[in-house]
Amino acid sequence: MGQGAGGTPRKRTGGSWYLLVTLLLCGFWKAHSQTDDGKSVYFWETGPWGRCMGSDCGPGGSQSRAVWCAHVDGWTTLHTNCDQGQRPSNQRNCFRVCDWHNDLYDWKLGAWNECVPVSARTFGAPRQFTCSGGEEGIQTREVGCMLKTDGSPAEDAICEYFEPKPRLEQACLIPCPQDCVVSEYSPWTSCSKTCGTGLRNRVRSVLVPPLFGGAGCPNLTEFQSCKPGPCVGPEGLYSLRVGPWSPCALPPTRTARQAKRRKGKGQGLRERGGVKDPETRELIQKKRTRNRLNRQESPFWDIQVGHQTREVTCIHRNGSTVGRNLCIPRELPLTIQSCVLPKDCQVTEWTDWSSCSKTCVDPESVRGNRTRRRQVIQFPVGEGIECPLLEETESCEPQGGTVPPCASYTWRTTEWSDCRVDLLLSQQDRRRSNMTGLCGGGLQTREVYCVQANAELLKYLNNLKEKDKAGQTQRQQKPSVPPLLSITFQITASRPVENKLCTGPVPNRSQRCQIPCPIDCEVSPWGAWGPCVFENCDDQTGKKGFKLRKRQITNEPTGGPGSCPHLVEAMPCDEPSCYKWQLVSLDRCVPDDGKQCGPGTQLPQVQCINSNGEPVDRSLCSSSAALEPVRCELPCARDCVLSDWTPWSTCSQTCSSKTVEGKQMRTRSILAYNAGEGGSQCPNSSALQEVRNCNEHACIVYHWQTGPWGPCTEDPSTASLNTSAGIRPTGDGQGLCSMGVQTRKVMCVRVNVGQVPPKKCPEGPRPSTMRPCQLPCKKDCIVTPFSDWTECLVSCDAGGDAVKRKQSRRRLVIQKPSNGGQECPVVLEEERDCEVPKVCPGFRWKTHKWRKCQLVPWFLRKDTPGAQETCGPGLQTRAVSCRQLDGTQADISECLKSAKAMPTITQRCQLPCQDDCQLTNWSKFSSCTADCVGVRTRKRALIGRSKKKDKCKNTQMYPLSETQYCPCDKYNAQPVGKWSDCILPEGGRAESTAGMKVQGDVKECGQGYRYQAMVCYDQDNRLVETSRCNSHGYIEEACIIPCPSDCKLSEWSNWSRCSKSCGSGVKVRSKWLREKPYNGGRPCPKLDHINQVQRERVVPCQSDCNQYVWVAEPWSVWKVSNVDLKENCGEGVQTRKVRCMLNTVDGPSEAVEDYLCDPEEMPLGARESRLPCPEDCVLNDWGPWSRCSVPCTRNNSRVRTAYTLRYPGVGRQCPEKSDKESCSLNLNCFNYFYNITDWSTCQLSPNAVCGSGIKTRMLDCVRSDGKSVDIKFCEELRLEKNWLMNVSCTVECPVNCQLSAWSTWSECSQTCGLDGKMRRQRSVVQASQGDGRPCPSQMEQWKPCPVRPCYRWQYSPWSECRVESVVCGHGTRYRNLSCFVSDGSSDGESSMVDEELCGSLELAVNGDKTIILKEACTLPCPGECYLMEWSDWSSCVNICVKGAGVDFASVQVRSRAVLAQEPENLQLCPDQAWESQPCTGGECYEYKWLSSSRPNFSRPVVWCQRSDGLNVTGGCPAMNPPVDNSSCDPPCLMPKSFCSEAGICMCEEGFTEVLSPAGQLDQCAPIPILEIPTAGDKKGDVKTSRAINPTLPTTIQPGRTGRTWYLQPYGPDGKLKMWVYGVAAGAFVLLIFIVSMIYLACKKPKRPQRQRQQNNRLKPLTLAYDGDTDM
Repeated sequence: MGQGAGGTPRKRTGGSWYLLVTLLLCGFWKAHSQTDDGKSVYFWETGPWGRCMGSDCGPGGSQSRAVWCAHVDGWTTLHTNCDQGQRPSNQRNCFRVCDWHNDLYDWKLGAWNECVPVSARTFGAPRQFTCSGGEEGIQTREVGCMLKTDGSPAEDAICEYFEPKPRLEQACLIPCPQDCVVSEYSPWTSCSKTCGTGLRNRVRSVLVPPLFGGAGCPNLTEFQSCKPGPCVGPEGLYSLRVGPWSPCALPPTRTARQAKRRKGKGQGLRERGGVKDPETRELIQKKRTRNRLNRQESPFWDIQVGHQTREVTCIHRNGSTVGRNLCIPRELPLTIQSCVLPKDCQVTEWTDWSSCSKTCVDPESVRGNRTRRRQVIQFPVGEGIECPLLEETESCEPQGGTVPPCASYTWRTTEWSDCRVDLLLSQQDRRRSNMTGLCGGGLQTREVYCVQANAELLKYLNNLKEKDKAGQTQRQQKPSVPPLLSITFQITASRPVENKLCTGPVPNRSQRCQIPCPIDCEVSPWGAWGPCVFENCDDQTGKKGFKLRKRQITNEPTGGPGSCPHLVEAMPCDEPSCYKWQLVSLDRCVPDDGKQCGPGTQLPQVQCINSNGEPVDRSLCSSSAALEPVRCELPCARDCVLSDWTPWSTCSQTCSSKTVEGKQMRTRSILAYNAGEGGSQCPNSSALQEVRNCNEHACIVYHWQTGPWGPCTEDPSTASLNTSAGIRPTGDGQGLCSMGVQTRKVMCVRVNVGQVPPKKCPEGPRPSTMRPCQLPCKKDCIVTPFSDWTECLVSCDAGGDAVKRKQSRRRLVIQKPSNGGQECPVVLEEERDCEVPKVCPGFRWKTHKWRKCQLVPWFLRKDTPGAQETCGPGLQTRAVSCRQLDGTQADISECLKSAKAMPTITQRCQLPCQDDCQLTNWSKFSSCTADCVGVRTRKRALIGRSKKKDKCKNTQMYPLSETQYCPCDKYNAQPVGKWSDCILPEGGRAESTAGMKVQGDVKECGQGYRYQAMVCYDQDNRLVETSRCNSHGYIEEACIIPCPSDCKLSEWSNWSRCSKSCGSGVKVRSKWLREKPYNGGRPCPKLDHINQVQRERVVPCQSDCNQYVWVAEPWSVWKVSNVDLKENCGEGVQTRKVRCMLNTVDGPSEAVEDYLCDPEEMPLGARESRLPCPEDCVLNDWGPWSRCSVPCTRNNSRVRTAYTLRYPGVGRQCPEKSDKESCSLNLNCFNYFYNITDWSTCQLSPNAVCGSGIKTRMLDCVRSDGKSVDIKFCEELRLEKNWLMNVSCTVECPVNCQLSAWSTWSECSQTCGLDGKMRRQRSVVQASQGDGRPCPSQMEQWKPCPVRPCYRWQYSPWSECRVESVVCGHGTRYRNLSCFVSDGSSDGESSMVDEELCGSLELAVNGDKTIILKEACTLPCPGECYLMEWSDWSSCVNICVKGAGVDFASVQVRSRAVLAQEPENLQLCPDQAWESQPCTGGECYEYKWLSSSRPNFSRPVVWCQRSDGLNVTGGCPAMNPPVDNSSCDPPCLMPKSFCSEAGICMCEEGFTEVLSPAGQLDQCAPIPILEIPTAGDKKGDVKTSRAINPTLPTTIQPGRTGRTWYLQPYGPDGKLKMWVYGVAAGAFVLLIFIVSMIYLACKKPKRPQRQRQQNNRLKPLTLAYDGDTDM
């Protein structure tokens, strides 16, 4: 029951939630779904404005837009439904933009405003955040369209037409406030007093100034009183203080007495001068002139010597002034002195701007400059203001309409050189001796040079300008075209200029080319000898005739058939005839007298043929005897039967001689034996064979032999015609100008003998001895004009003399001569000496003698104690003038521009008084007897009365001699730095003939040298010039650059035999790898799998199917098995020999191996048959089978026939004379078709390396069973064949990498020091292609510069403040300017050396030309509070965020701290000061708190440390101090942590501890606060929130009783507790439940509305009742 009671309220609570939320959401939904009845449901809608249209550009355009009436639900309705009074306009005026407005309007960009934090732009209260590095901000600017001419604003749409509107805002970063960071305190100073009460001070300096609103700097000084002990006797209370010098002032005017005395003095001088003779007067005049030069009479200086004074007062320790008599009596310091009256620099007004240095129009070239100057009227004197800049420069463009265009430059090239194949050869190919006849792909090169492109135009414009000036323009003649368009440019070579003037891409210096390979003549084998014919059938006189044999050209050679061997051979013969009868066949044997058998005749069937074997009209053979009928015999029934004679065999010799005769043979065989009696007998075996002589003519063969065609020469008969025709060459210069003739030698040759008279050879086939040819045009050499002479740079040596230099100019051959044209000039480069100026350009200051020492007027200083009228300190001046280096006078402005700093014109001087000691100047040092160990001295002596004064004889005060060791010239040389690259000697390089540096031609390997710098030190380990060590600055060491070795292959193997004996096959040859490439040599072509066989070359080949034939001898005699001696007939066997023989034109000639013949075609070597008996019918052998008709079908058949040789006896029958069989495919009937082979590899000429070649393929005739047969089978069927059998192809040329020459060595990377390097580069002119040698990786080389000492001017440290003989006041501190030497490294030490070594340097320290060697200072009086001197500049600090890459600025700072001496004067102390300046290369630092526990201290010591280990004040983040006296180890440095009583780090209220794996505090994580109402609390709802400020003090600690509980979501191990996951899961389920309920509630209700409202009223009560429990 309890559970039920407990469960019911929960259910009701859920329902109440559901109804309440549903009511709220549904009400909201309804409110937004309804329309206010007071407003119309129709409103006007507009579309975007269209494009501005109009006929004129500018403001006169118009644009329109669509306007329609719409319902609130989105659909369009009639216009009448909307309020017509509120209808928007659909048209407006606009600015029509045209393209030319682009030049008138542009965007005006305002400056970016201040960076505003993003949080300041968001609504609501700004959120609190901890700045870490910088805060994100936004800065804006104004952007608007404006008219360029007056800057007036315009519509943005005009500018947007051409360019999108630039952005109006951008992100920026606001740096965090940077607090002032100061260093640690220095140690305490000693007590300011030796007795009584004084002060001790300690100071610190500013390291980082306060920036971006950071906290200011704390006090830099800390004071501490000290009491060394009571004073015994009176304290020193008074001090003599010197005041500052007053400004320089002129003394009052002289009294009349002084002026009068001066005047009289001058008159007397003049009077005395009048008595001198003229020579003496001239000498005096010269001296006066010289003295005037030495006096300061220059108009640029107005030096007036004045005086200045200062006060000397007595000061009490408390700072008050007292009477001077209270100070201890002592010698007073000087209170009056001479000075130079300060004069400020005065300059003239600026001159007008000079004309622009750029005198031509070209918007793409660099702008010119113009200058204006002002002159110095008065140089600054004394402390006067320095002169401002005397020259001002600004960029400019030339103005005016007559400004000519600028010179433009373009690349030009010479003509291509001849094509060379040898550039493509590998090392292996180059070693072959025979390099002639190379053809195919090659390389040709050319030179590239720069010329002025518009030189002719500028020259023309200049001429026009000069004509206008001279007034010679003929304005009356108006040209028909503008002058610029009527220029006729003469085609001449342009003058080369410096290549650096051309900026475009450089044209190729090399290209691949093709030398056509000569095609060799190929001829067929000789044909058979023809019949004996007359030489000319039209003239048949005489009995001499010739037998001819011929061959044809199978491959037409380059240059026509003239280079082919002879095609006709002739053999003299007797009884020639032009026509003869040819036996075609013999008819059947017809017995005489009509008998059945017995002797008879065979009638011959003949035709008339000519000497070529062609049938002609029979009448032409009428003169020849007709062939007689041939006697024959038809055997009777009992006669012996013989076969027909076989054809005559091939003649065994082609001709006959005394020892050799030609023979030919024929045979026949016995087919049937005769009967025992009555029949004709069979002949014996010798009668079955006949032999006859053949080719009985002698072996004398003649032929015409031709020599090579001579050169093409002018034909005298057509020379005049060519001249009148005036044939001109074509534009490429390769034109053919006229016709000429070529001749050759033709002679008659007897084979194996030599030349014979021409009548021995037949005239018919005699070759011609002359043929026409075309003469190529002459090409003259074309060279460019000489370039301008190179510039002569004037430089001077140490003695001030100009160094002699040379200048050069060059010209290039752009077309080489050919065909007898004009030769090129020999001189292509000229050189001459530069004109050396008499005076080396340069200026120097000339100083004149110091004038007399000028004292302060006596009447001003006569009251000074101890002053004397004619002696004391004074001031003297001197003149300074500007001279050229040879001493001639120059304008003062020249020295101001180019000379060193102007020498001083005033100096302090001292006129010695009677009491002063006077000495002579020091003598020169005596000569040294020995270096390093000897000494040298110099002396001086007392003058006049000084010799007798005791004080002057004090050699300590006034030394009369000085001794010093002799200078020590001991030097030590040693190497420094790394070895340079290996560098080949400059002279070892060769150039190719074309002037192109190609890797194969330039020596790029072999022995070179590498260099290491030498450094020379003196005995004091100071760097000196290397020449002191007798060294030229380097150590050299030989080195080797390994030469590249190309891939090496074997020679080609022999061609293999054709793979087929009939038809098309392939033949192959190969190369093998002999040596792999190394050191960047040419790579090998692709290897096969065994890494051996290389570059197979496959070529198709055609084998004549009739090349080898089977030849069968006659059948042997029958061998009858069952011998009937009476009959000699019956079953028997015949055999014969079958041989494979080489077939020739004359028939089978010699036996070869049987495998060369087709085994399927081999005739039978034996046969079984029946030997006919007497009176049997005898037939001859079967004739050939008739051919089956194609295509083969079973319906077709073929037949063969035989005829009767002997008729049978009575009662016996002859067998069938015909035999028939059906045609069967691939057995006795075949179809034929063409088959085309694959393309061969690209075939080149034997002398070609690469380039154009031919790929071929062959046509085969293939039988239907797959066997290749003679092509005639397909040709007889007239099958279509349209295939392309040859196609051109290209073998890629192996182009080696081509490099430019090495550039000249660069200037040294450093002017002095140890690390200077000189570099040179080269570039790839032509990248490697194909299997060419690749480019080397080294494209840059370096070598060390000779080591030069780094001299510089450097200040010594400031001296202490000197106030003469008094204790305190205004004084001066000094420093010296000395020459220092170093090795140029950042950590190298500097050593002081003689000032002469810095003589060539500009007088400046770290770039500052203002040299300050003394400055005013103040020496504090005892008891005075004062500012210390400036501290050194701090190290450069980068204001940044470490690790985030955010960098704001780098800054360095220096500060002045206060020092106090008297406790009473502390209120009089001045303020401390600091100043900062930007710097570069600052370090980025972090700051963090550190702490440590100290014994006997309850609290740990906590301090801030910079990441470089420096302890500082400021910079660390704000930190809460420890709240307990217990010390924790390690200290609690985490934010929101503190040390507990137990010595454990814990987190403050509102934060929970997250521990590390080691059990130590890792972080303090914020936790939610749950407030539960107590009985007295009026709050009824539950809130969960984060603590906004959990560090507020509270009286309730965690875990104690109260109304605030802390839920601890984290366990002791830092992980979330299990209940947190449960709460999260429950909240997720509850959320899904609420969403589902809302969906159901918003559906259409099924119950009455009244009932739902009642439920809604119940839910708030349930919520209020059960709110606590639900949680």
